[in-house]
Amino acid sequence: MSARTTFHIRTLDPLKDAELVHGWVTHPKAAFWLMGDAQLPDVEREYMAIAAAEHHDAYIGERDGEPVFLMERYHPAHVELVGLYEPEPGDVGMHFLVAPTDTPEHGFTRAVITAVMEHLFADPAVRRVVVEPDVRNTAVHALNAAVGFVPDREIDKPEKRALLSFCTREQFHAATGRSLV
Repeated sequence: MSARTTFHIRTLDPLKDAELVHGWVTHPKAAFWLMGDAQLPDVEREYMAIAAAEHHDAYIGERDGEPVFLMERYHPAHVELVGLYEPEPGDVGMHFLVAPTDTPEHGFTRAVITAVMEHLFADPAVRRVVVEPDVRNTAVHALNAAVGFVPDREIDKPEKRALLSFCTREQFHAATGRSLV
């Protein structure tokens, strides 16, 4: 894996991408995505709702024209974390999911989360990224730490006990050496 893998991030098309995303979110490796039992129409509805939402967006990440990850961006004052923490100006929430594969590449998932963070911080209004993964998802906690996230506290969401964590531009730069605007 090259030190600087290039990804293209595009808006998810709920109808064209639903079958692809359905295979990803229902795969056993995506257990923490909480859609393991979802049927194709469930995935279509979920991403049509996100596409119509004012404060939530979904994207597909591609490498060499091939879809390889799913990313969601949300405004935590309106989606996911309402009433669970005090949002600050410039906060943006994020979820990401790497497509399952039978031929994993060393460092690929870290390259994906780095690209996701660079994409989010490309918006000059974003000052801090907020995540709330399941407390049991130790693999994503390690990835989050590798790009600069600092755990704040555990919170109770309706669907899970989550580890609320934050990453500022400065923390991302210190962890990765990537400079941002």
